[in-house]
Amino acid sequence: MRAMKFLEHAFREIVTFVVLAVLIVLPIRLFLAQPFVVEGESMHPTFENGDYLIVDELSYRFEAPKRGDVIVFRYPGNPSIFYIKRIVGLPGESVSINRGKVTITKTDGTKLTLDESYVVAEDATYFTNTHLGANEYFVLGDNRPNSSDSRVWGALPANDIIGKPLVRLLPPTDASVFPGAATEPQ
Repeated sequence: MRAMKFLEHAFREIVTFVVLAVLIVLPIRLFLAQPFVVEGESMHPTFENGDYLIVDELSYRFEAPKRGDVIVFRYPGNPSIFYIKRIVGLPGESVSINRGKVTITKTDGTKLTLDESYVVAEDATYFTNTHLGANEYFVLGDNRPNSSDSRVWGALPANDIIGKPLVRLLPPTDASVFPGAATEPQ
């Protein structure tokens, strides 16, 4: 009889633990943060293939993404695929790329040539002029010759943005908070 009461108590404790875990973890996973594993070399050297990130899904509900932010988003051509790239152009701006140099015409008409120290390899053969709509962003990989980005498939709709990397957990030697943050004024 004593063993039966112990088993009932243990079962109730396990069920309580599982219910509490689901009630705590599920909302965090669905609304605040989610794991993301980098695939490919498009963001080299900022992010490497296999980097394990925790993505902040909450910040962009309160503030708009900024130029230089690294974001995780649903690929516009197939929403079941997730990409990671850096924001270069903001809504309403024009982006011009000429032999690897990115020039932005802001909404007030001023021009800005980006200083992109995080870019490892430019694609000096590429030319484009793109005007972004009210809810569109222009995103590029840091390793331009090995990146499928806005140069290939066009502007990124704002509603496809999931969030930004909050923490890099793996590999342990590169663990960091706010990985990929641009340090140059944009």
